[in-house]
Amino acid sequence: MNILVCIKRVPDIAGSVTVDATGAGIDDSGLGHTMSSHEECAVELAIQTAAATGGTVTVLTVGPAEAVEQLRAAVAVGANDGILIEAADPSVFAPEDIAQIIGDVIRDRAEAGQTFDLVLTGDDAADTGDFQVGIRLAYDLEYPVLTNIQTISVGGTDEGGGPGGDPGSGRIEARGIGPAGTEIFSLDLPAVVAVHEGGVDPRYPSITGRMKAKKAQVVEYDAPEPGTGSLRVRLELPEVKASSVTILGEGPDAAPALVDVLEEIGVIRP
Repeated sequence: MNILVCIKRVPDIAGSVTVDATGAGIDDSGLGHTMSSHEECAVELAIQTAAATGGTVTVLTVGPAEAVEQLRAAVAVGANDGILIEAADPSVFAPEDIAQIIGDVIRDRAEAGQTFDLVLTGDDAADTGDFQVGIRLAYDLEYPVLTNIQTISVGGTDEGGGPGGDPGSGRIEARGIGPAGTEIFSLDLPAVVAVHEGGVDPRYPSITGRMKAKKAQVVEYDAPEPGTGSLRVRLELPEVKASSVTILGEGPDAAPALVDVLEEIGVIRP
C-alpha cells in the first residue's frame, strides 16, 4: 500500500505565544519548528501500514524552503521520500486553497506513475486549528474521508460484517474515539483519513535513519498564486486570569480556617 502523509511546519509553541503584526498568525520569529502531534502519529501509522503491506510512505508539505527539515525528519523515522510545495508564506492560502494545491500534486504524481492508495493528514495543525484540509482534500479528490481516527489496519470487515484482513482487498479498518466510546469504520480505498493523536507512539529516529534522511529524494513544486478561499481574519489570545493566594494563618491557628475551606469545597461535611 502506497501512502501519502500531509504534514505542516508549525512553530514549537511550548513557550509563550504572541500574535504577529497582522493579527492573523503566530509570531514565530523566536520559536523553533516541528510538525503537529497529530501528524507525527499519522506518519507512524503510515510507516506501520506500509511495512505490513510492502508499500511506501511519501510525506508532503506546503511551506517555505525550510520545511524540508520536517520532511527529512519524517524520512529519518521511516518514510521513503518527500514532496515540498514551496510557498514562502503559506498563511496567504486558505484551507480550501491548500487542499486544492495538494490535490493537484496528487493528480500530477498519478500522471507520472506514482499513485497513493491512502492519504493521511492530521486532524488539525497546532498553529491554526482549522480542522478543514483533510475533509476539503477528500472532497477535491472525490474520495471517502474519516476524521478523528487513531488507528488503522489493513483489510477491515467483509460485506457480511465478518473479519477481513486481506491486504489486497482495497479496504482498511479505522478506529477512533467518539462520544459513546470506540468507533470502528470499514473504508474502501483510495481514501483520506485525518488522524488524531493518541493511538500510536511516534518513533524516534535512529542514526541510520538520520543519515538516510540527508540523502532522501525530495521532489519540489512551486506553489501557485494564492486562491480565493476565505482567509482567517484574526487570532485572539485567551485572557490571562490573575491568580491569588490567601494565607489562612500560621501553625495551629490556621486549622479552623482550613476546616472552613474544606467544608466549602465539599471535602468534609460540617
